[in-house]
Amino acid sequence: MSKQKVIISCAVTGSAHTPTMSDALPITPQDIAEQSVAAARAGAAVIHLHARVPETGEPTGDPELYARFLQQIQGETDAVINITTGGSSRMTVEDRLAAAMRFKPEMCSLNMGSINFAFFNAAKRISEWKHPWEESYVRNSDDYIFRNTFRDIRYILESLQDHGTKFEHECYDVGHLYNLAYFVDIGLVKPPFFIQHIFGIMGGIGADLENLMFMKQTSDRLFGAGNYQWSVLAAGRKQMPFITQAALLGGNVRVGLEDSLFIEHGKLAASNAEQVEKATRIVSEMGLEVASPAEARHLLGLKGREHVAI
Repeated sequence: MSKQKVIISCAVTGSAHTPTMSDALPITPQDIAEQSVAAARAGAAVIHLHARVPETGEPTGDPELYARFLQQIQGETDAVINITTGGSSRMTVEDRLAAAMRFKPEMCSLNMGSINFAFFNAAKRISEWKHPWEESYVRNSDDYIFRNTFRDIRYILESLQDHGTKFEHECYDVGHLYNLAYFVDIGLVKPPFFIQHIFGIMGGIGADLENLMFMKQTSDRLFGAGNYQWSVLAAGRKQMPFITQAALLGGNVRVGLEDSLFIEHGKLAASNAEQVEKATRIVSEMGLEVASPAEARHLLGLKGREHVAI
C-alpha cells in the first residue's frame, strides 16, 4: 500500500505582516524569489505569492513587481506557482486580479466570502516602526473588511476560466464552505478542487481542533470526500499543531511567514524554508510522504507549468 502524499504549500509574505514584525519577512523581489526557491527546495510543492513595494514593504498588486520574482522562481524550481487574488483588503478587485490575469498561473488563491480581517492587536507589541505606513495600517485593521461578494467571486472565477487556472479556495469560516458549494452547484468550480481551511484569523473561525473536525466533516458532507483535496493553515502559534493534526487526518498543509512569523513559541523563524523543513520533518516522522510538484499537479488536476505566461 502506497503512503499518503502530503502537499506542502508555502505562503512566503502575504499582506498582514509588516517589515517591523520580522527581519525575515521577504519584501524585495530578490528576497521573495530567493526565499521561494529555498522553500521549494525544502519540500514545498506549492508557492503562494503576494508582492510588496520593495522600498517600504507595502502590499501591492502591481504585475511589474510580480514579474521581477516570478520568472526566477519559475526558472529555478518546478514548484506550482500560486498567485493571490486576495492582495490586501485595501485593494480593488481589479487590482487584486491584475497579476493573475497577466501571468495565467496554474493556481490562484480565492477567498470564498467577505470577512472582517483584523490584526490590530499586533500593534501592542511594537513601539518603533520601520516605515511610516505600518502603524496606521496595523492599528486601523479593526475597521477592515476583506470584501469578496458572490459577484466578486464569480467575476474572478469567470475571468480566469479560459486560462485553465484552478484555485486554492480559502475558507475562513463554515459559511465560506457553503458559498463554495453554490459555485460547485452552478458548475463554475469543478472537481478536483482544493480547499484551504483557515483557522485563527481575527474575524474568522477560531483555531480550536474541534473546529478543524467540523470544517472537514462539513466539507465531506457538501462535496463528497473524493471530489476535493483539502489543506489546513492556522495563524500564529497554532500553525504547527494544526498542520500536524491535518496531516494525521489525511489532509495537506500550508506554512509560511504569511501565516506565522515564528518557528516555535517565542522564537521568530529565520526564513520560510525553516518552516517548510519543520513541516517536512513532521510529515515524514508520521510515516507519510511529502508530495513532489508533479504529484501535487496530478492530485489537484492542474494544467501544467508549460501553460502559464510567466
